[in-house]
Amino acid sequence: MLSFNTLMVFSEKPKELSEFYGKIFEKKPDWTGDEYSGFQLGDGYVTIGPHSKVKGKSKNPERMMFNLTTDEVEEEFARIKKLGAKVVQEPYHPEEDSKGTIATFADIDGNFFQLASPWVD
Repeated sequence: MLSFNTLMVFSEKPKELSEFYGKIFEKKPDWTGDEYSGFQLGDGYVTIGPHSKVKGKSKNPERMMFNLTTDEVEEEFARIKKLGAKVVQEPYHPEEDSKGTIATFADIDGNFFQLASPWVD
């Protein structure tokens, strides 16, 4: 069986991107080394660092996004919006009569991430 470990986000400006996500996650990186930093979220990590083939802003930000789960999507949406994250989609319910809520942002490199209420079966 496989287990999730790390989402790696590469940037031409990893220091700035790490500072951005530090504000989003409301914490300092759990580890740093060279130009890399890692934030532990639950059992996995979001790791930010440089990559020689990554230049500028993401050209296909909707290709892959990660979700941050919270019971307070509306409140977290307002907080993160005030931090300067670009709003891609205001909070909405993905299914009619759904209690679930999702909101989408773009980071400073243009990568998308979402806030999502916990999925309930």
